[in-house]
Amino acid sequence: MTAPLTFSTEVAAARAEGRAIVALESTIITHGMPYPQNLEMAQGVEQVIRDAGAVPATIAVMDGRIHVGLEQDELLALSRCPDALKVSRADMAVALSRGAVGATTVAATMIAAHLAGIAVFATGGIGGVHRGAELSFDVSADLQELAQTPVTVVAAGAKAILDIPKTLEVLETLGVPVIAYGQDEMPAFWSRESGLSAPLRADSPGEIAQAHRMRAALGLPGGQLVANPVPKDAEIPRAEMLPHIERALRDAERDGIAAKAVTPFLLKRIFELTEGASLACNIALVRGNADLAARIAKSLHD
Repeated sequence: MTAPLTFSTEVAAARAEGRAIVALESTIITHGMPYPQNLEMAQGVEQVIRDAGAVPATIAVMDGRIHVGLEQDELLALSRCPDALKVSRADMAVALSRGAVGATTVAATMIAAHLAGIAVFATGGIGGVHRGAELSFDVSADLQELAQTPVTVVAAGAKAILDIPKTLEVLETLGVPVIAYGQDEMPAFWSRESGLSAPLRADSPGEIAQAHRMRAALGLPGGQLVANPVPKDAEIPRAEMLPHIERALRDAERDGIAAKAVTPFLLKRIFELTEGASLACNIALVRGNADLAARIAKSLHD
């Protein structure tokens, strides 16, 4: 049985022509932002990739198929779907077997991208070790996926609602390269600074592309995490964000929010606490990550 992949017209043409392609996740559309901002964001991010000379492939699960690239009517339907499943590695086969509508997390998008021969993927922030994980054992499948699936993931670091030091420790244990782009400090999603040194640094898309090739040549499993800081003019400084994050975490604990519901709840609560500023920052960082990912994908094709 072969993987049930369906390619959009644009992605199919890019594959035939040997052009650079960048994968995009879809949970940011269904679980990260409200409509219509989510649709505008998704369309805008796809255009950023085109403008940088690559082809966008937004990935989702629909009608028993993994859609690699969405037609405009499919993107619209997904952005307005209130009950799309949040699909990770554990859910993917069941969601496909049931013909469910599913938005792909970082882990599921990496799996689909690899099946489709796409080496580079842009997202907002990866999942990681949740605060209090020593009691809840709440650790995202994204980390294990980075350790086993050979895709370079461009993100603004781990989401700042997480325990970033523990996330970095787990990534080190799993042998995942964590590369800060253009700075020595690890970014923290909405903020350019986290107070933590990045394990590795790269200053050009070509460096990152060469490291991707070298990992393949060495036969090393897994991918790379590229931590791209949010643009300076869009960031919310760390000192300003920390009180909002702490408040949102307390609210989640009070309301008994757990498992896959945690991240969407926290993002929504922080949107409310920042009076929408976190959403504008989120859109800016995703666009920045898409541009860098396109340039890395193009370097891999040179």
